[in-house]
Amino acid sequence: MRIILAILALSIIIIIHEFGHFIVAKLSGIKVLEFSLFMGPKLLSAKRGETQYSLRLIPLGGFVKMEGEEQESDDERAFNKKPVPIRMAVVAAGAIANILSAIIILVIITSYTGYNTTKIAQINENMPGYSAGIRKGDKIVEYQGKKIYHPMEFEVFASMETSETVDVKIKRNGKIIEKTVKPQRYRYILGFTPKADKGSESNVIDEVGKDTPAEKAGLIQGDRIVKINDTSIESRQDINDYLNENKEKPVKVTVLRNGQELELNITPTKERYPEYYAMGIGFESAKGRFFGAVKNSCISAYSTARLVYYSIIWLVTGKVSVNQLSGPVGIVDYIGSSVQQGPTLMDKIIDLLNIMAFISINVGVMQLIPFPALDGSKILIYAIEGIRKKAIPPEKEAFITMVGFVLLVALMIFVTFNDTLRIFGKG
Repeated sequence: MRIILAILALSIIIIIHEFGHFIVAKLSGIKVLEFSLFMGPKLLSAKRGETQYSLRLIPLGGFVKMEGEEQESDDERAFNKKPVPIRMAVVAAGAIANILSAIIILVIITSYTGYNTTKIAQINENMPGYSAGIRKGDKIVEYQGKKIYHPMEFEVFASMETSETVDVKIKRNGKIIEKTVKPQRYRYILGFTPKADKGSESNVIDEVGKDTPAEKAGLIQGDRIVKINDTSIESRQDINDYLNENKEKPVKVTVLRNGQELELNITPTKERYPEYYAMGIGFESAKGRFFGAVKNSCISAYSTARLVYYSIIWLVTGKVSVNQLSGPVGIVDYIGSSVQQGPTLMDKIIDLLNIMAFISINVGVMQLIPFPALDGSKILIYAIEGIRKKAIPPEKEAFITMVGFVLLVALMIFVTFNDTLRIFGKG
């Protein structure tokens, strides 16, 4: 079932993209021959006016077919007969539709769950951030020379950093202050995943890792950790704080199970942060008015798009391996797994919508990149045509598109192979 949901989620994202092309083409007076939901052989088809509306067999994506799009046409309403700005608008509309739909989804989510800001709500006194002088109430504004608009950016930039120390700019009482932090390279864990409580991690166990101290000690799903030694626990952060202070010393964990308290002796495991350098910073979660949700959703969309840009740079420079890329198989698996993990139906829905928004923004931004076979390359070609006042010969445009398509297919085969190995635990 989760695989079906994942495929449908991807299909919706692609359909939104194609609908963007469709609606702007219609508004521009372009003759649209067909608008299809899904791919493959036709199952159902109905003609309304000049446009054929189709439902096809394979539930993945869709397409828009316009007169004069793929070959020259003498029809006055053909795509190729329209002015350059209109053609550019039609091509760009798909990506814009993806980004706008993602913002709408994020507004719905954040209106319900709230949203995170760059203001620090928690700072662990035993972690490097506090030692460097960062305090509760400070606002993170810059990390290693990069502006920070959303906590997600801070986490991603931190995950890519390998320096022994990092420069962090904070805003405190209206003043910008620079701090140098030496992040922690290790963490101490029991080995479980906590349940989410409206976006925050609780002290209730959702999943116990295999061969972890938690499993060996007898912790099970549904246990609520209420004490570690004599310290009361109310959240995952409380657990992290205590373990980081206690390090690898054995601890007595008190859990609430079926209304009864049980005491278990557990020795935490020392784990190296493979990607992220910990500072002990927790960001503020806010839940305000509708306009606050809209503003934050726009910021979140911008940050996601910005991170796509950085990801491409990291990929080109070798900072990120090509092996880390995911194709349709990996995305479907990721969506399915995320939906499955939610403890309640509402959590599952929110997880699915969050992932759909994230992927939709990525699709939109990637399509605007001027790479052959992507929408961005068509926009660039039309822009060149507008500057030259002369169209690029169709055979040259077709050749450029073909080369790009071949490269994309080769990349897709590669990432699909990697995804398959990763899923089955071989990569």
